[in-house]
Amino acid sequence: MQETIARVRLEIEAYDLATAEQLDQFRIAYTGRKGQLADLFDQLKTVDPQDRRAVGQELNQLKQLALARFEERQQQLEAATANAPADPTFDYTLPTVPQALGTRHPLSLVREEIVRILARIGFNVAEGPEIEDDWHNFTALNFPENHPARDMQDTFFVKSEGLTPEGSEQDAKSPASYLLRTHTSPVQVRVMQAQQPPIRSIMPGRVYRNEAISARAHMMFHQVEALFIDENVSFADLKQTVYYFVQELFGAEVQVRFRPSFFPFTEPSAEIDITCLICKGKGCNICKGTGWVEIGGSGMVDPAVLEQSGIDPERYSGYAWGMGIERITMLKYQIKDLRLFTENDLRFLRQFESLI
Repeated sequence: MQETIARVRLEIEAYDLATAEQLDQFRIAYTGRKGQLADLFDQLKTVDPQDRRAVGQELNQLKQLALARFEERQQQLEAATANAPADPTFDYTLPTVPQALGTRHPLSLVREEIVRILARIGFNVAEGPEIEDDWHNFTALNFPENHPARDMQDTFFVKSEGLTPEGSEQDAKSPASYLLRTHTSPVQVRVMQAQQPPIRSIMPGRVYRNEAISARAHMMFHQVEALFIDENVSFADLKQTVYYFVQELFGAEVQVRFRPSFFPFTEPSAEIDITCLICKGKGCNICKGTGWVEIGGSGMVDPAVLEQSGIDPERYSGYAWGMGIERITMLKYQIKDLRLFTENDLRFLRQFESLI
């Protein structure tokens, strides 16, 4: 053992440490966790007990020698590098390589603007899972099983083995049928289940429908819905909220109209149209010559929906309305192809940098 220590001492003293690479090799060979010094310390337990103390002292001295040589040479190399003359072949007056900053997506900009507008009149934001159960997505919203109204939305169903969306009920109300939510209305149900009126919430988020991707449709898009439930809420409250929202988002000159329609979860129901922003109401190919474009749907919450969610329909009433964020963004910025939102084309996205 002592002969080995003496041999290693000579190697450490003679080791050439001219370069940083050699210094690193020295560290690995001698002072590293798997170096020769570590091996020697492991072998110390095999030394005769009466000699172990003396051998241990020699090993400690050897270790101190190796560390001292390493640290001294490391400091010398660092000092030499710091004092080295500048590379004469490099032009330090060259401009730096520009690092372009990213920008906000137009859908994010419009979503945030919608949230700010409605927050000013007391609406808070509620969110829910994108993988939903059948009860929250359909049944609780007045879509009876096998009802033709379910065909209004072509649904992506998913395998349900081991799958339980957060907040789903494990009883007759929540059968083992799961899907990618087709609208953000299930969040309304979850909000009504979680709290009693007054309720004033908006629900922005992604939704999914099995549709062919084109300039006017996509299988994944974004919606935002608003829900207000309290005593004595009327259709007049709905209309005034929509008037306020449209004028804040698009300008005071934009007109609004309501057209009778049908939705399973509201009664009465109405489509919301606004003045065409392209032709200013004069008629064009975008509005098909009518001067109006649809932005969303609305209506008074059906009493059956209130009752399904645990709210007394004899005491409370409410309205709900919603729209596609893509459609609002296309109207606001006069974008004619829905696919631009998901293609990540920098030429398209950079047009919105000045809007941040």
